[in-house]
Amino acid sequence: MKAKTQVNPAAVATETVPGQEWRPPSYWPFVVPALVVVLAVIVFPWLFTIWMSLNQWKVGSPTTFVGLANYVRLPNDPRFVEAVGHTILYTAFIMPMMATPVAIALVWTMMFHPQLGVLNYLLSLVGLPPQLWVFHPGTVIPALVLVETWQWTPLVMLIVLGGLAAIPTEPYESAQIDGAGVWQMFRYITLPLITPFLFIAGMIRMIDAVKSFDIIFAITQGGPGSASETINLYLYSVAFIYYDLGYGSAIAVVFFLLIVAMAAMMLHLRQRTLWTEIGGGA
Repeated sequence: MKAKTQVNPAAVATETVPGQEWRPPSYWPFVVPALVVVLAVIVFPWLFTIWMSLNQWKVGSPTTFVGLANYVRLPNDPRFVEAVGHTILYTAFIMPMMATPVAIALVWTMMFHPQLGVLNYLLSLVGLPPQLWVFHPGTVIPALVLVETWQWTPLVMLIVLGGLAAIPTEPYESAQIDGAGVWQMFRYITLPLITPFLFIAGMIRMIDAVKSFDIIFAITQGGPGSASETINLYLYSVAFIYYDLGYGSAIAVVFFLLIVAMAAMMLHLRQRTLWTEIGGGA
């Protein structure tokens, strides 16, 4: 009686069919260029940077291997420590602009809580009575304005900083020679030159504030009652809660015309305002 031989399925699967050569997958020509780009643009620069960080290398002089000496030097470098602090401060100002409106609304809703909110706790530390914030018709609008201001102050700051960076130094040098003070240089040089940037920031924030919906809806949904119901929220209620699409469309058209009129008014005021543009007159 012949003994049965057991065949290993894995060995059979890995065997090459006689007369058939191994061929690379058909998608390789599409993957290889991407791998080359990643290696050339990302991997190699990082590896080369790590190698350079382990050496003392100045332009025009030979490299000397120093190990981790450059990393040990960082905490003792006062300018590096100061730069880290500036970076953290700058990031802290920018972060509100990067957060999603719903996340911001949830955080501020907890802060506005009359019993458990941190804002009333801070008021109690300075001897002020607690407030109802978004839970009272008299304070809901100022509370929502506080949230919007906190979120979008970084945007205005960036626009104004761009304007300040574009101001040339020659007017200040001339003003110092003529004996002008700090207030006079701000009044007659800085403020006129950044006025166009202030107008741009104001127009952007005005239009964005008029059409604000997400934060108000997430925090109050137009309440208490209708104390914080803006045109956007009323339009949403009419069209998608009461299903009056005709009336809702009319509100949308009027709302659009209102935004256009406000933008046109801002542009008209900009044209009527006299300032000295950088590189030419207004």
